[in-house]
Amino acid sequence: SGSCATKTCWRTLPPFRDIGFALKRKYHSAALVEPVRARRHRRPTFLKLVHVPGGGGYRKPSPTELVFLEQSPNYCESDAAAGSVGTQGRPCNRSSPLAGGCELLCCGRGYNTHIATQAWRCHCKF
Repeated sequence: SGSCATKTCWRTLPPFRDIGFALKRKYHSAALVEPVRARRHRRPTFLKLVHVPGGGGYRKPSPTELVFLEQSPNYCESDAAAGSVGTQGRPCNRSSPLAGGCELLCCGRGYNTHIATQAWRCHCKF
């Protein structure tokens, strides 16, 4: 009869870049939480937000919120317990706005510039 009796549907992921942007947005709005233990149970029954913007006490995070249990170490400073050697004294790229750039790598402390001249034999033939 020329008509279809079957309909097929499938799900696809959004472009990888869109996923990355969504995760970055969630990362920047992530909330510090702490476990709340019930009196009779040893396991945490839920996580509560430690800081709720604008007051209002505590609330249970939604299933789509990104949360963390402890603050990240300050990677700008040396911290042996966290395994971080810090960024002081590391070479950086003065003209780069990216991760290896001086503004970001030096954590706002400023930086010193050094000009070096290097000479070497090139074994050129004329």
